[in-house]
Amino acid sequence: MRRLIPLALILFGCFGSALADESAALPEVLQALERPFRSDPQQAEGARIDDFQAEFLQQSHIASIDRTQHGSGSVSFRFIRDGAQNGSAMFRWEYREPAPQEIVSDGRTMWFYLPENRQVIESDMSKLSSLQGENPITFLSALGNLGRDFSVDWAEPRRDAEGNPVLALRPLKESQYINRLEVVVSQQAVDAFVKQHKTGSLFPIVSTAVIDPSGNRTAISFHKVSINRGLAKEIFRFQTPAGVEVVRPSAQGPGY
Repeated sequence: MRRLIPLALILFGCFGSALADESAALPEVLQALERPFRSDPQQAEGARIDDFQAEFLQQSHIASIDRTQHGSGSVSFRFIRDGAQNGSAMFRWEYREPAPQEIVSDGRTMWFYLPENRQVIESDMSKLSSLQGENPITFLSALGNLGRDFSVDWAEPRRDAEGNPVLALRPLKESQYINRLEVVVSQQAVDAFVKQHKTGSLFPIVSTAVIDPSGNRTAISFHKVSINRGLAKEIFRFQTPAGVEVVRPSAQGPGY
């Protein structure tokens, strides 16, 4: 059975390469990444990203067997703006390759659907969110507070091949899922923040990678990104197809 390890279960990160001449300082790059996602009711309209849709490519390298799996699909995100410091989000990851699968959440419940198995795993997001700083499932929901949950430094190299800065994030709490995250940040978004004090008009994430304690690496790159489309809540509610078994894990964890 060919089944790619889902992105939602092993998410994110990356910033950097050698910064030269007039490149932004580390705090400015971090702010360019965080600010559009902050759950701040005082933030000016148009300065934040409330939702986004994108196509994605995924590469998952399994260190123990030196094998790389490839996947692709589409993703939708809607951030829940309730003034909470932690923040939360609704999401839908739909994989087309290497095999169809879906990971959906309305902010309260997460569904992991495997059509080939005729099975959906249903998990309580409150249990997953209790691991906010260390669980890759909840990482995207906390994009506005990365400096709270991670130590942030330049990655090595500090820039990718296109000149975008790359950050390395390490959980402040020891994590069984994450050794470090690497987030490639859009140089255009950084320039807009530094030179024009603008956020929210550009999606700041080019790609992310998570490296776990065993050396496995899962990288996600985004393209065809659209933001603030007013995505309806209904698309983040999973409708269980007829004949599909619902499994509800009792233990706290990803449910995978």
